[in-house]
Amino acid sequence: MNHTKGGLVIFTANSHASSRELGKRIAERLGVELGKVQVYQEANRETRVQIQESVRGKDVFVIQTVSKDVNTTIMEMLIMVYACRTSCARSITGVLPYFPYSKQCKMRKRGSIVSKLIASMMCKAGLTHLITMDLHQKEIQGFFNIPVDNLRASPFLLQYIQEEIPDYRNAVIVAKSPASAKRAQSFAERLRLGIAVIHGEAQDAESDQVDGRHSPPTVKTTGAIHPSMEIPRKACTYTQSGAARTQCACPLINIHSFVFAVLIPKEKPPITVVGDVGGRIAIIVDDIIDDVDSFVAAAETLKERGAYKIFVMATHGILSCEAPRFIEESAIDEVVVTNTIPHELQKLQCPKIKTVDISMILSEAIRRIHNGESMSYLFRNIGVDD
Repeated sequence: MNHTKGGLVIFTANSHASSRELGKRIAERLGVELGKVQVYQEANRETRVQIQESVRGKDVFVIQTVSKDVNTTIMEMLIMVYACRTSCARSITGVLPYFPYSKQCKMRKRGSIVSKLIASMMCKAGLTHLITMDLHQKEIQGFFNIPVDNLRASPFLLQYIQEEIPDYRNAVIVAKSPASAKRAQSFAERLRLGIAVIHGEAQDAESDQVDGRHSPPTVKTTGAIHPSMEIPRKACTYTQSGAARTQCACPLINIHSFVFAVLIPKEKPPITVVGDVGGRIAIIVDDIIDDVDSFVAAAETLKERGAYKIFVMATHGILSCEAPRFIEESAIDEVVVTNTIPHELQKLQCPKIKTVDISMILSEAIRRIHNGESMSYLFRNIGVDD
């Protein structure tokens, strides 16, 4: 049954069959057929998009899931959006459950804020609205000059905990680093569970050390001083009673004569677990699971502290390289992710990986935007730190 008004077209922009599965689920829930489009790579690796039906005056929704070839994924999206724009579509909404390059949203040394670049490219191509899910940093929404709906996967993950973990009342929500403590607190409050935070020497992927701000600048104390490095004191004048104004020439002040405060490098303390996990189920929550080294280390720490079962829950399961093998060989009992990113191959390599379907909330978002309805219903019971 069609649950939308007329004039709706849904395209999947991905040339990989495994990545089109989410688009099919969304179209099936909305009761519409996927739009006819051909996306493929030329022999020289150029991306070509051929829209095979009219989109003039229609609301177009372009669904794109990120494959292993992230850069090709972005180009497919941009070219399809631009093709719809030049074909006189009334509106073009991008549906990117996982926003690529979202980790590169801060300046690092002499790098760049790549998320801002991607946002500018999408707006320039003709995007009029964006639907995404659990941005790595909520501030990324400010990179766009179009409306952005940042949906949340937490209700689906919470439902999984309540339905698939029989003894979840004996669980504790764990943040594997202080940076993810707010997310863990949001989960714990809604489940009425305790919280634990792992803190210590295990370095976070986005710590200040990446900036080079962890060590003090070196101060030279020897060597000749160039005249340009000297600061002249302002010439002073004084007047004695009954005498003429007299000007004195004060000596130059050497900047290296100042005593600077001692700058101490930042060091993390030995690894500790703040909170009681003994004899409990530990549920580690985060937004992205890609390089699993930090999750495996956290699981080992929790096992040493007495946790008897360990779950890892994240919205986006990138699971690059050898992640499935590391998970299979680790103390982690189960990894639960959503289908924002295709990971069928990883599930075949590691049966511990489970999937939660989020096509329901994406299809409802599309329906509401197309029909001009409020989106606030989709954000009910969502915490600020979620």
